[in-house]
Amino acid sequence: MKKNLFIIVAVVSLIGIAAILFITLSKKNTEKMETPKETVVLLQTSSGNIKLKLYNETHLHRDNFVKLVESGFYDGLLFHRVIRDFMIQGGDPESKDAAPGARLGSGSPGYTIPAEIKPQLKHKKGALAAARTNNPERASSGSQFYIVHNNEGTPHLDGQYTVFGETIEGFDVIDKIASVKKDAADRPEEDVKIIKASIVKR
Repeated sequence: MKKNLFIIVAVVSLIGIAAILFITLSKKNTEKMETPKETVVLLQTSSGNIKLKLYNETHLHRDNFVKLVESGFYDGLLFHRVIRDFMIQGGDPESKDAAPGARLGSGSPGYTIPAEIKPQLKHKKGALAAARTNNPERASSGSQFYIVHNNEGTPHLDGQYTVFGETIEGFDVIDKIASVKKDAADRPEEDVKIIKASIVKR
């Protein structure tokens, strides 16, 4: 009788341990599924390198940016609008091989992206955000983006534009680009070019 009781207790204990292991492994697998790896983009510019981390919370913008980077869309484009203590802007396809003094900023790949404005994603220094036209849906340009330069951020833009990433390396390069001489339309007098954009981590 005692032997049978011992066997029953042992079996119940093993079942309990197996259940705990199953729950633990299931939880770890779920966490892995819910937290995809971050995507990091390297912008090699004529002024130096900038590394940008893309947010998973704004997956539409992330996936679109990755698609354009992998297709070579940004290679050769300019930072066509720079304002010190505000932001540097690029991504206009019409800026590639643009003539000196040409007015830029209206080009696009022919589509927009639905807004993904998240209250927790702020316009801090180095924030990567999508440019847009003045449309009621706040839909983003399909390709144009800006990087915040102001040390204090640009909080007045929070809730107005989609922030979809942040700078993790190259703040000195952003400072350098924001400080160049420019014309009346805020275009650098000497072109600041994105030589190559690439995915370096996913």
